[in-house]
Amino acid sequence: MKTKESQVFPKPPSNRKVIRVDIRNSQKDLLISKRSISLFVLDVLKELDVSCDEIAIHFVTARAIAKLHESYFDDPTPTDTISFPLDAPGSTPNCYLGEVFVCPKVAVEYAKRHQLDPERETMLYVVHGILHLLGYDDLDAESRKVMRRMERKCMQLLRGSNGRKRTQKDRKGRMDGAKDKEGKFVF
Repeated sequence: MKTKESQVFPKPPSNRKVIRVDIRNSQKDLLISKRSISLFVLDVLKELDVSCDEIAIHFVTARAIAKLHESYFDDPTPTDTISFPLDAPGSTPNCYLGEVFVCPKVAVEYAKRHQLDPERETMLYVVHGILHLLGYDDLDAESRKVMRRMERKCMQLLRGSNGRKRTQKDRKGRMDGAKDKEGKFVF
C-alpha cells in the first residue's frame, strides 16, 4: 500500500531484486524529490553491493532530530544524521537494513557557512547514514579516513535531473539547479 508519505521507486527489471526505499519527509527547509533520492539510494546500495529488501530515509526538522539525539545519545543539540541499523545485509529472508534520519536544515546552515551546495550536503548525510547502517564508523582517525573515502566514492554517483551520471564538469552543480518561489532549493 502506498501513502503520500511513503513511495517505492523505481520498479526494477524482473531479474533484479526489488528494494523498497521508503522516503518520508516531515520538514520544510529543503524541498525533497522522493524519486531522485530513491534512485540515488538504490545506486549507492548497488555500488556497495548491498543485498537488502528495504531501507528507510527520513527527512526531519531540527527539533525532531534533536529529540532523537537526546534520546539515544544524551545530546539535546540538532545533528546532521542519525542511523538505526536493523538487519545485516543478506542476514534474513526479508532484510530491513535500517532507518536513516537526516536533518536538511543542518545541511542548509552548514552549506551556507562553508559556501557549499545544500543539496549535495544533504545527500552526503544520506550516504553517511547508509554507511553507518553498514557498520562503517567515524569515531577514530583510521575508521573516519575509511568512511570519508567511501563517502567520496558514493557521492560520485550523484545524478543530474536527466538521469545521466554527472561528468567532472558538472559535479558541483545542483541536481536540477532550481529554487522554488521561496528561494528554497529543489532536488
